[in-house]
Amino acid sequence: MSQTITHKTTHGPAPESLGPVTSEEAKLLEKLDLTRLPRHVAVIMDGNGRWAQKRHLPRIAGHRSGTQSARTTIETCARLKIEALTLYAFSVENWRRPKTEIDFLMQLLREYLKKEMPLLQKNEIRMRFLGRIDELPAGVQKDVREATEKTAGNKGMVGHGAPDKVTEEQLSQHLYTEGLPDPDLLIRTSGEMRVSNFLLWQIAYAEIFVTETLWPDFNRARLLEALVEFQKRERRYGGIREGESSSDENPARAAGH
Repeated sequence: MSQTITHKTTHGPAPESLGPVTSEEAKLLEKLDLTRLPRHVAVIMDGNGRWAQKRHLPRIAGHRSGTQSARTTIETCARLKIEALTLYAFSVENWRRPKTEIDFLMQLLREYLKKEMPLLQKNEIRMRFLGRIDELPAGVQKDVREATEKTAGNKGMVGHGAPDKVTEEQLSQHLYTEGLPDPDLLIRTSGEMRVSNFLLWQIAYAEIFVTETLWPDFNRARLLEALVEFQKRERRYGGIREGESSSDENPARAAGH
């Protein structure tokens, strides 16, 4: 299950929208072009368990501490006027974890939704949940639906006739992320070099930023660092650099020739 935060705006952000910043954050903001931010940021929040183990704490302490990182990331993206933020909260594979940990994660989600509702409303954030919501415990389903309804705002619906052939655009309309731009930037914490079954179709052309930082230690500076790195990338979507020849002067030789 993923949690998507969307924020509609008609104007760009200003640095002062973040409020007081640290010296490290100020240096990163100097490098950041606020007119070229990604429309959609996706985050694989990894490392809660390892964070807790390093401190000789139970794994659940890492999960609870990670909620502050989620809060900081959500609020920062909202203030930067980033259109959509998707947080990878719980995968199908996570059902294999011990029942006590799963029960805690479900309860933590319910607590989070109630506690963070004022922040979501204050920042005019619309919340969506992506995934198999009907497989969650009944109480969690209820809270998820209420959070979605409370932050829904106005949303149009577009209908389409049956197509003669399926296109990428038509397929995208039947995904969990229907109506959202595909992620431009995928952030993974804890240094793991994999995408873990997360939005596989949608991240085909996302820029990937992997940090060794464990999720509970992922603060505003680390998010700004990811955005600065994103702006260094040249996004060609399979094309070639400007001025680069489209012909291959040294074609690869087939094996055995």
